[in-house]
Amino acid sequence: MFLQIDQVDVRYAGQARAAVQGATLGLRAGEIGVLIGPSGCGKTTLLRAVAGLEHVSAGQIRLDGQVVSSAQVHVAPEARRIGMVFQDYALFPHLDVGRNVAFGLKHLPATERRQRVAEALALVDLPGSEARYPHELSGGQQQRVALARAMAPSPRLLLLDEPFSNLDVDLRERLAHELRGILKNAGATALFVTHDQFEAFAIGDQIGVMHDGRLHQWDDAYTLYHRPATRFVADFIGHGVFVPARIVHDADGTHVQTPLGELRDHAECPLPEAYPDGRCDLLLRADDIVHDDHAPVQARIVRKAFRGSEFLYTLQLASGETVLAHVPSHHDHRVGEWIGIQPEVDHVVVFAPETAA
Repeated sequence: MFLQIDQVDVRYAGQARAAVQGATLGLRAGEIGVLIGPSGCGKTTLLRAVAGLEHVSAGQIRLDGQVVSSAQVHVAPEARRIGMVFQDYALFPHLDVGRNVAFGLKHLPATERRQRVAEALALVDLPGSEARYPHELSGGQQQRVALARAMAPSPRLLLLDEPFSNLDVDLRERLAHELRGILKNAGATALFVTHDQFEAFAIGDQIGVMHDGRLHQWDDAYTLYHRPATRFVADFIGHGVFVPARIVHDADGTHVQTPLGELRDHAECPLPEAYPDGRCDLLLRADDIVHDDHAPVQARIVRKAFRGSEFLYTLQLASGETVLAHVPSHHDHRVGEWIGIQPEVDHVVVFAPETAA
């Protein structure tokens, strides 16, 4: 692993609990990792520890095989060859783009410095913009200049701390895809922090979900969505709800009894012995529920959100449980109307009932 974080704790003076507790993850050269989670979960603190801006109280951080942080070792930030991009861009308004990008290249001869600036700007699709000033650029262009400045010294690792948080939603998602292309074309290894899961999915090869200082899961987006390791990850990633269920086993295999009927023949389902009396909570994503007017199960629409090509319906079963469903937008039913639904669950994900969790 190019970046290896092993059982890292970061503790601030005067705090009873560590801001980061036992974090472990690995990132290969050329991969893009993303840390995601609610505000205050510790993701930026962990990023700052990798940068050397925070000291590690336990565990260790290795960069390209070198220990750069541990309880005994602390390599200075400037000696780690790490580039950083912040959410406020931190461009110098009185310097033109060329001099902004060249800020970390003062050790190079002038000719080589100009060449490296031109290469970095071409990489972020802003060739020939050296003479422009930050106030003449859009927010997205300013962010790309900040990225060019971070990449110009050829760092071993790029760290990006919510770089799109000051931009509007549509621009954020587009820039996220652009940023992935830029980093991949450069062969860069990067660790990115965001609270927006759409950004995380658009950028990351590996994504870590953090909560209360702990890294709950480090995996690719598909696995996080379909195989969440903890109840928090299941709840945080994607649209979904939990419904009470019971796992049963008979001669035909293992099945799950749910308020929407029985899910049969799921090989990956835990055995009933995994939970007392087989009772558990089943995760149902919005794409696990299909609108079918001829289905025997009926649900009442209690809320609807228009998403362009589809509605996100919040539905209540006669038994009182709530589920979500993505429904094509030409199925425009009224709030309060009853519609037929059926489960089409490819991945059975269950947890201990919340009262017993």
